Amino acid sequence: MNSISTDICIIGAGPVGLFAVFEAGLLKLRCHVVDALPQVGGQLSEIYPKKPIYDIPGFPEVLAGDLVSNLMRQIEPFHPTFTLGERVERFAKLEDGSFQLFTTDGTEILCKAIAIAGGLGSFEPRKPAIENLENYESGKGVYYMVRDPETFRDKRLVIAGGGDSALDWTIFLADVAKEVTLVHRGTTFRGAADSAEKVKHLHDAGKVRLVLSSNVTHVHGPEQLEAVTITPNSGEPETLHVDSFIPLFGLTPKLGPIGEWGLELEDDAVKVNTVDYSTSEPGIFAIGDINTYPGKLKLILCGFHEAALMCQGAFKYINPDKKYVLKYTTVNGVPTL
Repeated sequence: MNSISTDICIIGAGPVGLFAVFEAGLLKLRCHVVDALPQVGGQLSEIYPKKPIYDIPGFPEVLAGDLVSNLMRQIEPFHPTFTLGERVERFAKLEDGSFQLFTTDGTEILCKAIAIAGGLGSFEPRKPAIENLENYESGKGVYYMVRDPETFRDKRLVIAGGGDSALDWTIFLADVAKEVTLVHRGTTFRGAADSAEKVKHLHDAGKVRLVLSSNVTHVHGPEQLEAVTITPNSGEPETLHVDSFIPLFGLTPKLGPIGEWGLELEDDAVKVNTVDYSTSEPGIFAIGDINTYPGKLKLILCGFHEAALMCQGAFKYINPDKKYVLKYTTVNGVPTL
């Protein structure tokens, strides 16, 4: 079992979670960041990396993806560690007031404080309504995101979807997998036009197979996935032998297991004290879109403010006998850990 020890475990690698690493670093607190998505940035990376943002102080305009890159550079001096592609499932509070957390993949994290910065919650895949689909999850042939393309080296794949993820992975995996079939229920794609054009060219060149106006309706195999049935809107179903099925229908935010942690909630958000963004459980803090309080604004810049005050509260929780003297970066620069 992989075990990690740190000062603050930050749940959520979106912009607010990343900035919290910086604020914690100024206080010489080490951070480990966990996110269910396979990359940092949260919604900014997953949903709209090319979308301009206009309300970040000092940036008249900045692309969402560039903001994430800038935040990653900003926190480099503090050497944060990351567990990506795993969701925090449960926690236990230890006798000394510290915490033990476990992820979906069994990673153990020991920390002195927890900062929930999960945005709208953990992003979970939208799963198609296919009977017995869950039987082939957990490495048995059904994948809802591509974490490591090498998993599909020389495999026969069926990808379903019509957005950017489905198009982009079809293009990328065409050079990795043995066979790639893209199934889309419509005739036009929601994703980028140039990506759709590339997929059509790959289809014409015989490098991928494009099946339009169709859905994957059944999955087959005694234990491992062995085949899928593709049913057109009009016509006869086709059963195709495959090694993997990758439905890419986007992600939906859910509060997830955090909703079962016994924290005080209001409308599926975590209630906090705005003095330090502490929750009803001492040592656990919540910042960003996942929290709620009177006057709450779901803005990135507000999340940055919350991160700064939260880290002060975490410092006091971890070091109850120490008094922190505020130091300005203009005078003292940025320390390293």
